[in-house]
Amino acid sequence: MSTVEHLIPNLTENRRSNFYYSFLILPKPKREAIETIYTFCRVTDDIVDEGTDDGQKHARLLHWTDELKRSLYGVSSYSLLNRLASIIHRFRIPVDHFYELIKGMEMDLSQTRYGTFAELERYCYRVASTVGLISAEVFGYTNEKTRDYAVNLGIALQLTNILRDIKPDAKRGRIYLPLEDLRRFGYTEEELFAGVYNERFIELMKFECQRAHEYYRRAKRSLAEEDKILFTAARTMGNIYYLLLRRIERARYDVFSKRIRLSSPLKLLVAIALRVRNKFPKNFHRYVRTELPA
Repeated sequence: MSTVEHLIPNLTENRRSNFYYSFLILPKPKREAIETIYTFCRVTDDIVDEGTDDGQKHARLLHWTDELKRSLYGVSSYSLLNRLASIIHRFRIPVDHFYELIKGMEMDLSQTRYGTFAELERYCYRVASTVGLISAEVFGYTNEKTRDYAVNLGIALQLTNILRDIKPDAKRGRIYLPLEDLRRFGYTEEELFAGVYNERFIELMKFECQRAHEYYRRAKRSLAEEDKILFTAARTMGNIYYLLLRRIERARYDVFSKRIRLSSPLKLLVAIALRVRNKFPKNFHRYVRTELPA
């Protein structure tokens, strides 16, 4: 077995994710392209997260990067990367987005704290906005402003992930919330690691959730009207994560007691609802009450 092959997930695993419900509606060629891109992202992430030897992780990530370069000439030893390369060529995706994503994943090997939000925003751009920019080339777009949508939505989704995963990230020794924010609300690293849920934590989380809301708003403002239909899949993903953010808020920010999640039927309903909204935009709100941002 190679050093990476065993990390490649199968489609059954993909179907458990928010991703699966978001991209069901795509035409088959684009859906298969997005599935391959998503699998690449999953493997890259797992390279960083699996095991405890950082030296081995660095070596695997370097090996993976070299194989990505080889795949551009169709000679990678991984069929996944060769498929990815054909998608890169077919949709004319800038390969720098993939290298930037790998740099973001690599940050998790060398950085377990973020002093300022500017530092965290850079991380979010690398691990999430790049995926949005890559996907945008597959979806297609007519207005260059729509690229800003991909960037802002990526940051919004990653911030939501960070807020949901505070507890499991702490178990890995990682704190993604900016340390300047912890100091601002008088909440310590030690309290976070201990899962202390108090009023200071609630105020901190309220602040962080409002920041995520702002990026959802920026994303909505950035999406050109003429590109909305093309980005239905991305909007579905945004709506699913927006509901996740609202669940965090309704749980009064208690992410320590239990993992906040959405049921599979609800995620499917979100996907269907947006499709109906696209077909009947004038009448949709008469029949469906929604808080979704896109």
